Amino acid sequence: MKLSATEKLRRFYQIFLKHDRVLVMINADPDAIASAMAVKRLLWQKVSGVTLSHVNIIKRPDNLEMIRLLGVKLTYVSELDGNAFDRFVILDSQPNHHEAFAGFVYDAVIDHHPDTGYSSVFRDIRPEYGATASIMTEYLRAAKIRPSAKLATALFHAIKTDTRNFERQALMEDVKAFQFLFRHANIHLARKIERADLRLDFLKYFQTALKEMRMHRGRVFVHLGPVVNPDVCVLIADFLMRICSVKWAIVSGMSDSRLSIVFRNDGLRKDAGKTAKSGFGHLGSAGGHKSMARAEIWLADLEGTTDCQDAKVLSEWIIQQVETNQKKPDVAFKKEILGLK
Repeated sequence: MKLSATEKLRRFYQIFLKHDRVLVMINADPDAIASAMAVKRLLWQKVSGVTLSHVNIIKRPDNLEMIRLLGVKLTYVSELDGNAFDRFVILDSQPNHHEAFAGFVYDAVIDHHPDTGYSSVFRDIRPEYGATASIMTEYLRAAKIRPSAKLATALFHAIKTDTRNFERQALMEDVKAFQFLFRHANIHLARKIERADLRLDFLKYFQTALKEMRMHRGRVFVHLGPVVNPDVCVLIADFLMRICSVKWAIVSGMSDSRLSIVFRNDGLRKDAGKTAKSGFGHLGSAGGHKSMARAEIWLADLEGTTDCQDAKVLSEWIIQQVETNQKKPDVAFKKEILGLK
């Protein structure tokens, strides 16, 4: 039986006591940050305190600008004392999405990514939704909370970002949440956050992408080599998808001893999440939605599989993994892209 937003909110509130100190864990991006802000507002005056913590190094300019302009207070996971908290909540992620999440036992999991089966007292996982921010907006409305301009702006920006202005997977519920938030958000502030998506030192990666990209029949592969942050791969993949002839963009890069592979496609009879999982899930974390996905693999776990120090070899291995694990491998593409006879 499908529960109403009011009933879900009631069950969410049931897991907390007045004296509880709550830790909210996220992998910081617009959707996760906004959702964490919403939980903090929902629990205001209902618990002793709420701390928001992130497991990733935040370097993307738009995320940094969002945090700065909206006054979001975040604590990096390594600076936490887990014993200082009574309840644990994870948002816009699930515990097996990042190794740093594994240090806690979660009382509540709220997410819009595919269900990984984690057992918790409270679960609200809706992979059909375009953004976790849409779920949190339903909670706020059920609680009869009028969001502040900053909170509304954060949630508004999150839905825009995760649905790519509703070009990606979304439901009418996402649209309803967006319409509600539009009435309360500071649109000028949201636009300022959106426009802060590029740093001067990121331009070199665009140069590398244009030089190294391999393209055939609408699919483009790029290996960037060492990157300052995996989010650079996201920027490049989204940029390449704006080219009219591109149907798939698969961009990889290495940072913090890990290989990150970002998948984007046009969503037409394709499944990026399945492609990522089938090609790389046996080596690390991998998955996502039909039009967008990601794989993260420790470089040490690739020893004996491929040569991570040789960009060409690594790039060819990624292409092989993608092509051989799709339902209908494009043999002509494999031959041309890999230089096979």
